[in-house]
Amino acid sequence: MTGTPESPYQPGEVNEQGGTGAQDAFLRLWTPHRMAYITGENKPVGTSAGDGCPFCRIPGLPDSEGLVVRRAEAAYAVLNLYPYNPGHLMVVPYRHVADYTELTEAEVNDVAVLTQQAMRTIRTVSGAHGFNIGMNQGDIAGAGIAAHLHQHAVPRWSGDTNFMPVVAQTRVLPQLLSETRDLLAKAWS
Repeated sequence: MTGTPESPYQPGEVNEQGGTGAQDAFLRLWTPHRMAYITGENKPVGTSAGDGCPFCRIPGLPDSEGLVVRRAEAAYAVLNLYPYNPGHLMVVPYRHVADYTELTEAEVNDVAVLTQQAMRTIRTVSGAHGFNIGMNQGDIAGAGIAAHLHQHAVPRWSGDTNFMPVVAQTRVLPQLLSETRDLLAKAWS
């Protein structure tokens, strides 16, 4: 049996991940850069501004280094280091505040205006068909950094439903199998 366009490997053949065995119907899209997000690398150690909050640190960096796209008086727009889609950005008040109800009128205004500008800009640049706009308030609601409010603007396109295994027969894996194996083997004893 020869390999197919979907899977160029023969059953039992060693592939680039060093594994062997019969191939299944899934292609693998490796995204090892997402392990930093999964393991909480660079995540604040506490809830105060001085506890390593990246949203407090970013405004002090040059825009290109901090991935800041636009600045306003009370808030800024910054690309997400771990995007769900290309162009995924966040609108963040400069002030270290956790809850939307704690924002000043000027902060609410800048967050809203920057969000509108982000949507217009992303539509112009990439033709986004829609957006998911929102913020997760608190750890329980899924906020990755709950101590510093941030609003996500995630561009969406028809067909980007992210059901990779179902639609594209592809799995997105954040780590190579050899790395996962080494971690498990080391922890087993």
